[in-house]
Amino acid sequence: MLTPLLLLWPISLALTWLVAQNIAGKPFDRALEYNVQALAKLVVVKNNQVQFNLTAPAREILRADDSDLVYYQVLGTHGEYLSGEHDLPKPPDEDKPTDGEVRLREEIIQGEGVRVAYTWIKVDAKGASPVLVQVAETLEKRKTLATEIVKGTMVPQFVTLPLAVLLVWLALVRGIKPLAQLEKRIRARKSDDMSPLDDTAVPEEVAPLVSSINDLLSRLKVSLTTQKRFLADAAHQLKTPLAGLRMQADLAQRETDAVELKKSLKQIGRASVRATHTVNQLLALARAETSGRSLAKQRVDLVHIVSEVMADSVPRALEKKIDLGYEGPAAGEQATELEGNATLLGELVRNLLDNAINYTPEHGQVTLRLLSDRFSGVLVLLVEDSGPGIAESERELVFQPFYRTLGTNVDGSGLGLAIVQEIAQQHGAVISVEDAELPGHPQTPGTRVTVRFVGMEPHLAG
Repeated sequence: MLTPLLLLWPISLALTWLVAQNIAGKPFDRALEYNVQALAKLVVVKNNQVQFNLTAPAREILRADDSDLVYYQVLGTHGEYLSGEHDLPKPPDEDKPTDGEVRLREEIIQGEGVRVAYTWIKVDAKGASPVLVQVAETLEKRKTLATEIVKGTMVPQFVTLPLAVLLVWLALVRGIKPLAQLEKRIRARKSDDMSPLDDTAVPEEVAPLVSSINDLLSRLKVSLTTQKRFLADAAHQLKTPLAGLRMQADLAQRETDAVELKKSLKQIGRASVRATHTVNQLLALARAETSGRSLAKQRVDLVHIVSEVMADSVPRALEKKIDLGYEGPAAGEQATELEGNATLLGELVRNLLDNAINYTPEHGQVTLRLLSDRFSGVLVLLVEDSGPGIAESERELVFQPFYRTLGTNVDGSGLGLAIVQEIAQQHGAVISVEDAELPGHPQTPGTRVTVRFVGMEPHLAG
């Protein structure tokens, strides 16, 4: 702030000089006007001739000035010289004469600037033009007075400017002190300290910034917690299949029988498939959890996503001789578009179908249904299977990572429904689990997972 103050000071002096000149000139202008009017009264007409009578003492009084030179001039009705200086310039031609009005202008006489007051006087002579009366004065007294005014202004400024700088500096030091304390508190924090900053002792102008930093810290804390949990879960879940792979590899190296070697290699293949599936599930869960507020959403057609996932699931269903079916609208038939992330929605449908196929015995049935209500704005996705079902007491637990229902004897990581729930929450959807009770399979209750996209506004596809 010191630099703008120092730049404004000479500008202030320049403006003061201009104002001082204007103020200093006014009393001298009035004196010139008075002199012109006094001389105008000496113009008389005798015998139809214009005469100007100025006595010698009056002329001396007019010219008596210690600082400036005073000139005067009187021109007759035909522009003839009557009295005063011969070389005093005339007013401009476009300046039309007005009886009795005194005007002012700037001129130069003998290379020196002067201030001129002039007027035209109408006389009674027949056919005569107005008589011109002018009085000019140099500008020394004006400059001296303007200089005195500027000096009288500069001296207080020399005192007030340093005082203003000092007051501004003290005010800034006091105002920035809370910021300096905030800086010290931030620098003293440990790298793993994600607690919010105390915003009670900061200036009001900085409170929004501190609030934004606290919001960033809370989101960063969630992100770091998610990463730590992911690393811990990954280490825990990969430990068993990797240990099995190493054990089977050791056995295969010591095996001499070709049949037993083939079995060991087959076990290695199965273990690698389980490890690959676990890694993919962990990555899908990490992607779903870390998307958060930055989830990129766009208009997607849920029918198109379901069709792609169904096509990918057909080979596994045929391998287990499972009747895999779809019931719902075709693309573009009903309101099946919503704002969402196509990749994550595909993961949601894929995990639901994978779970259903994994837990459904051979010759079972898996059906995916898609319902839409154009009036209520709700899209409903149902996946039903004829598997062993989920006990009512475990229906909340199955959405926890790595939880698996006992007695199913099915390989899995226990992450499928956890991924589904995380993606559903990010899309404003609600999940419920109940018995399916599909016709033709009375021996097993089956499972029906319902996903209601109540938080999304569907639009007509196409």
